[in-house]
Amino acid sequence: MLARTRRIRADFTLTASALALAVAFAVPGAHAQEESAYEIETVAEGFDNAWGMAFVPEDGRLLVSERPGRLKLVDRDSGEVEEISGLPDIHAQGQGGLLDIALYPDFADENWLYMAWSGINDDGQSSTYIGRARLDIDALELSDLEELFVAEPFDDAGQGHYGSRIAFDSDNRVYFSVGDRQSKDFGPQHYAQDLTGDLGKIHRLEADGSVPEDNPFVDVEEARDTIWSYGHRNPQGLAFHPETGELWQNEHGENNGDEINVIQGGGNFGWPIATWGVDYRTGERFAPTPPEVADTVDPVYWWESDHPEGFPPSGLTFYDGDAFEGWQGNMFMGNLAHQYLGHFSVNGMEVEMEERLLDGEGWRIRDVAVGPDNGYLYVLIDDSNAPLVRLVPASD
Repeated sequence: MLARTRRIRADFTLTASALALAVAFAVPGAHAQEESAYEIETVAEGFDNAWGMAFVPEDGRLLVSERPGRLKLVDRDSGEVEEISGLPDIHAQGQGGLLDIALYPDFADENWLYMAWSGINDDGQSSTYIGRARLDIDALELSDLEELFVAEPFDDAGQGHYGSRIAFDSDNRVYFSVGDRQSKDFGPQHYAQDLTGDLGKIHRLEADGSVPEDNPFVDVEEARDTIWSYGHRNPQGLAFHPETGELWQNEHGENNGDEINVIQGGGNFGWPIATWGVDYRTGERFAPTPPEVADTVDPVYWWESDHPEGFPPSGLTFYDGDAFEGWQGNMFMGNLAHQYLGHFSVNGMEVEMEERLLDGEGWRIRDVAVGPDNGYLYVLIDDSNAPLVRLVPASD
C-alpha cells in the first residue's frame, strides 16, 4: 500500500444561522448532524480522469476506467497498476471517452466485462455505446468484443451528456443510462420525452443484449423497446438498493435542479417539461415544477433552483460493508463541482443529507464503491494524475 494515511473528522453540523438559511431555501433533508471519523488511504496514484470501477471477485484487485480511453488493473495491497489491452474504438472528446464499467454478476463462470463508451459514426457524429468483452485477467487483455447497444440518434451538436452508468439487477439484467446530449430543444418534443429515440433514458437489456419481454414499451408502437424509464437529463449515478432491490439514480439538472430518483419501469421523470432547474440562457425557472405536471414522477430528493449551491452528482453506492457500522444502508454520492463526497441517510423514500466527506480536498468525485472484503469506501477522482483513495475507520 502506498504510504499516505490521514485522519479526517468530517463535521456537517449546521449552526443556527446556517440551519435557518437552509430552511429558507427549502433544501430537502437540511438538519443538524453528527460527525464521522475516518482516515484517507491512498491505494494507487497517477490516474487520468478516472470514471468507473469494478472489483474482481476473489482476486483482490480493482478495475478502473479512464475517460481518455484506458483500462487499468489495480492491486489494492501493493498499489501496482497494470494496463489492459483490447478496448473498442473510443471517441474521447469533451465529456466522452471510456466511461462506466461493470463485471457480469456471475463473472467467475462468464468472464464478461461490460463497458460504456462514446463512439462516432461515419459522419463524425457521436453517441453512447454499450458493449461487453471477455476479460482475461492473467493475460491483461479483452477479447470477443460485442456491441450490445448504440444510442440513436447520433448527435454532432456537443460532446456531453452521454449518461453511461451501468447496473445489474438480481436476474442479471443490465440497466444503463443515456443522457440527452445537451439538447436545448425544450418542450414535449425534446429527446428525453421522445419514445421513438434512445436519448434521455434508462434502458434495460438481457445480459446478451436481447430485449426483455416485459420491458414497459415493448408493445407500444414506434417506441424503443429497450426503454425502462424516460425524461432524464444526464444520469450520472445508478445503483440498486441492496435491501429493497429498488433502482436509484441521480442526474444533473440545468442550473441546479439536480435530482435523486427511485426509478419506476415506464416512468416519466419529467425533463424538461417538469423540473426544479433554471434555464442557463434566460435565468428563468423552467415551468412548471414536477408536482404540477400530471403523469411525471417526482424526485425523492432535489436541489432547489434558487439555492446558492446545487449538487452536480456522479457515481453513487449504498453502504453494505462492515467497516463503518453506523453507515449501514446509507447512500454515498460524488459531487463534481463542489468537490466532496455526499453522505445521505435513506429511510424508505426519505433522504437526508448527513455530511460532506472529503470536503476541502479539492477533488471532483467521479465514482464511489464499497470494497467487497473490508467494507472500506473507495473513491475515484476526476482529474489528471489523480490518486485512487479509500476511506477507512479512524484509528483510536
